[in-house]
Amino acid sequence: MDRIRASCWSLECVVIVLLLFGRVVCRRTTINSQWKWKIMLNNTGVVAMHMAVTHQNNVVIFDQTGAGPSQYRLRKCKARGSGDSSCYAHSVEYNVLNNRVRALHLATDTWCSSGSFLSNGSLLQTGGNGAGSRRIRYYRPCGNSRCDWMELKRQLTVRRWYSSSLYLPRENGVIVVGGQGAFSYEFVPKSSGSGKPYDLPFLHRTYERNSKGNNLYPLLHLSTDGHLFIFANRDSILFDFKRHKVVKKFPTIPGKGGRSYPSTGSSVILPLDHKDNFTKVEIMVCGGAARGSYHAVQEGRYLPALRSCGRMVITGNHHRWRMENMPGPRVMSDMLTLPTGGILIINGAKRGCAGWDSASSPAFEPYLYRPNHEPGQRFQVLKPTKIARLYHSSAVLLPDGRILVAGGNPNNEYISHGVAHPTELRLQALVPEYMSNRFDHLRPKNLTVMYPQDAPGVANGNTFSVSFRLGTGLSNISVVAYAPPFTTHSLSMNQRMVRLECLSTEMGGENTVVATVVAPPSIYVAPPGYYMLTVVNGGIPSRSSWVRIL
Repeated sequence: MDRIRASCWSLECVVIVLLLFGRVVCRRTTINSQWKWKIMLNNTGVVAMHMAVTHQNNVVIFDQTGAGPSQYRLRKCKARGSGDSSCYAHSVEYNVLNNRVRALHLATDTWCSSGSFLSNGSLLQTGGNGAGSRRIRYYRPCGNSRCDWMELKRQLTVRRWYSSSLYLPRENGVIVVGGQGAFSYEFVPKSSGSGKPYDLPFLHRTYERNSKGNNLYPLLHLSTDGHLFIFANRDSILFDFKRHKVVKKFPTIPGKGGRSYPSTGSSVILPLDHKDNFTKVEIMVCGGAARGSYHAVQEGRYLPALRSCGRMVITGNHHRWRMENMPGPRVMSDMLTLPTGGILIINGAKRGCAGWDSASSPAFEPYLYRPNHEPGQRFQVLKPTKIARLYHSSAVLLPDGRILVAGGNPNNEYISHGVAHPTELRLQALVPEYMSNRFDHLRPKNLTVMYPQDAPGVANGNTFSVSFRLGTGLSNISVVAYAPPFTTHSLSMNQRMVRLECLSTEMGGENTVVATVVAPPSIYVAPPGYYMLTVVNGGIPSRSSWVRIL
């Protein structure tokens, strides 16, 4: 043990001890302190249980309506009593440029609901608790201060609490899957037929009665062949939602413990790439809770979370999980895809599971996972925050390159003192190392997207132009399109990163470059909608501009 201590730096590294052929090997993972944390607001007024970035460069933040009074009191409202929460906002819109919030109005409870962006940029939001469990809501972003939530008169067919949703490009609607006591799925708007929900035996099979289901908030991803990848608990399938038929059953992910709520791991599709014609689709699932965690919490015990990640290619004919360990255990983390192709793992806890007061030991250090590095060298530990981001926290990638982090409320109400982890209303930004001014000579600037013949966007398979300025020459340039997710409960619903083909680059005056870029060939590679377009030069990304894929 003395030799281990001597060969590792205790304050500057995370030690991983491996037993190889009877020998003790010490591997050092240094902390990258070049990533910076910044407080944006000391009080958003509303817990960021749910968060989404719109193409108007605003962030919609909302909580449950039943958590009591928030910290943002509405004007022109007469309270019916001291505990009346109807005079308080439960949703706000954060203006990124002005660093301000304004109140939005939610009519019904959005507690543990789901959401997806449609092709016109509207956020379609479904389900919740109580009177909100069957509600369908829209938020259509605009360039002024008049945008607000709208609720439809028609409702979901069954209660959807802890359900997931995914945008379906052909239908220009969403599929809503699962929920507490709901072992089914349905479409919004309704597809042809009776309008009744469709039973999904997979959800019955993955249900654990003594663990609050352990298959709530199933992980959903759209494959490039148009089929739906569904992961719940520890199992997954490829599902043809048009024929209501299971296409493939994948191997169970190794390891003991669950990965779905309340075990709450997280997942991403690794970036899709034009180099293989978008035929390779690889899913990554990380973290979760140890077996028995939900029951242990009822007894006041917080078991160590899972530290393993699994990667599996879901296309082709051969499927197996390739496992590797994170630098530490993690439950309730968020996973975001960065324009460099790295995966950010942030927020969450090291022990316990999801739920009120069900986790301990906040995970302060984000991890950066680099998929193309060699095994054993893929994880990098980033500079830690000082703010616990536990249950009901979230994170999103902003067009300017920062990661916005907010929320955290392991309490049943808004509580500011007298508990281990008070309600967290501070808004932070994590600033990546590559945004430092010392990389400005490589950074593409002043991005402008030019559509053909003044069209409102670019259709699949068509070309468009991107102009930008460079202070130096081109260096291994790439162009990526990012579909911003709806984030809640460690899910980044509909998140997608697509590496586009760049046919040519031409140098113009004043260090201007014009790149001719090909839009993805299929609606299942890049479903219609608004994407953040980023040019990466020599590993340094630009600020993003919005591009609309028709």
